[in-house]
Amino acid sequence: MTEEQDQGKTQKDIQGKKPKKNRPIGRIIATALLAGLLGGGVAVGAGYIYTQTTDFIGKSTGALSDGKTTIKAPTISGKSNATKVYNNLKGAVVSVINQQATSSSSTIYGDSSKKSSSSTSSFSTLQTASEGSGVIYKDADGYAYIVTNYHVISGAKRIQVVLYGGTKVVAKKVGSDAMTDLAVLRISGSDVKTVAQFGNSNQIKTGQTVLAIGSPLGTDYASSVTEGIISASKRLVSNTSESGKTNYGDSIAIQTDAAINPGNSGGPLVNTSGQVIGINSQKLTETDEGESVEGMGFAIPSNTVVSIINKLIKYGKVVRPALGVEVVDLSEVSSDVVKKTLKLPSKVKTGIVIAGFSSDKSPAKKAGIKKYDVIVAVNGEKVSNLADMRDIIYKLKVGDTVKITYYRASTEKTVKVKMTETLKQ
Repeated sequence: MTEEQDQGKTQKDIQGKKPKKNRPIGRIIATALLAGLLGGGVAVGAGYIYTQTTDFIGKSTGALSDGKTTIKAPTISGKSNATKVYNNLKGAVVSVINQQATSSSSTIYGDSSKKSSSSTSSFSTLQTASEGSGVIYKDADGYAYIVTNYHVISGAKRIQVVLYGGTKVVAKKVGSDAMTDLAVLRISGSDVKTVAQFGNSNQIKTGQTVLAIGSPLGTDYASSVTEGIISASKRLVSNTSESGKTNYGDSIAIQTDAAINPGNSGGPLVNTSGQVIGINSQKLTETDEGESVEGMGFAIPSNTVVSIINKLIKYGKVVRPALGVEVVDLSEVSSDVVKKTLKLPSKVKTGIVIAGFSSDKSPAKKAGIKKYDVIVAVNGEKVSNLADMRDIIYKLKVGDTVKITYYRASTEKTVKVKMTETLKQ
């Protein structure tokens, strides 16, 4: 879901708007290799990057470990139902208020429009710019930690959290990541009585019942719950910022028909055992053709959430490896361009085309890769599209050396590239 806020300008190694199919390569604007924000026109909100399970312990519960303790929610006794699940978790779900500065002017006469500017002074006040949701997932050392969406708190000068029951407190941002649309907040743990437990999103099944809890349309409707099913456990979605200025490639999200509305951003998607399996982040409202859409919401999978929030607490940001290239799926390029410009052999049907570089210091450029080269494999793993490339790269670390297999016209080549850190957001 979106609040009215633009996610803000970010710098990444790969930027641009995803091109339509069969456009001449000279007109193609580079598509992002890195996954990130969902939205842009028809979609509301932001989304997810990749899945890791290394931050989970135990096959039965998939409970989150912070390295010291295992976070557990109260056990639900007997047969699970929506009421029991909700009553167990309602205390862990909060409203998140984004307050931003608003400049005003006044005079000693109280009406600046009627007096000269010489008697006018300017001042700033904080006003609510948007509202969203969040979920408390950790209570340790006197602090409670909340996960929410990046777009919920983007641009905030002050962040307020409204606990279940109405207590309002000021939150500190621990860290945020625009690319996964996730952020971690910290508040005093003195008034917190319930924390949520994360489930393993790799174990979810299409058709299973889920609940969405949050504050649709803001605090007036705080602690609302809706019920639905998982419509698709893994849905590939396009990640374009709401401003349309930045595209980060495709990524996987959980699709649900549980009602998700503006204000539900950052709230939990919960299974019938009371575990958080996703963080609600967007809703599809209409197609590119203008057709209205109902019951298509998306959530960031919990495995991704856990991996990212652990990094945000430790580092305050997420450090990712990068090749420093601007790319587009070969499938997006017209057959005429493939034949005349790329001059690929007929057997090459998939891959990603180098459309440019992030800078002259790009690791890939320094290694000898050129514009219009087509990458078909990384470290021996086949690369058919941007999603494949992203999944392979994000399993690696900054400083790792990768073997890139690519075609330059009809000739297959290989080169080793040492990856650097992505540009700061």
